[in-house]
Amino acid sequence: MSYEYKLMPSPVGQLTLVARDGKLSAILWETERANRVRLGELQEANDSPVLLEAERQLREYFAGTRNQFELELDFTGTAFQKQVWQALLTIPFGETRSYSQIAQQIGNPKAVRAVGAANGRNPISIIAPCHRVIGASGGLTGFAGGLETKQYLLALEGTRQAALAL
Repeated sequence: MSYEYKLMPSPVGQLTLVARDGKLSAILWETERANRVRLGELQEANDSPVLLEAERQLREYFAGTRNQFELELDFTGTAFQKQVWQALLTIPFGETRSYSQIAQQIGNPKAVRAVGAANGRNPISIIAPCHRVIGASGGLTGFAGGLETKQYLLALEGTRQAALAL
């Protein structure tokens, strides 16, 4: 299955917005690790309505005028990964959750490491806010976009963890 993409400059580097069948499928980082997110063939589509809308909403987010996204999402992954990614969507703007809290939320409290692995493979970064997931101690932990980017996003949202990390 073919995916369409559009490049977007942002305060956290160039993002690659990816869609399939009119739904957003991925937001990839400029420093993306190979095979972190598995996609099919990519075709550039700078006039794609869903990609233009995603770009518009992300620009508003980075400008500080949007704190909730309204896009149809197309998650591709295992049933467990999709469950974790859906849980990410419930974390309110400006708040954080620990991996343990996400594991409890999905009804699998012993799956903390598996939640961390699923979080690391989240294909729709920023919109499915994996940057809002922190370590049990409250510290910033791994992030596909890099810890500086995670800190930037948390600071943009005004979270306490961003201030603690400075």
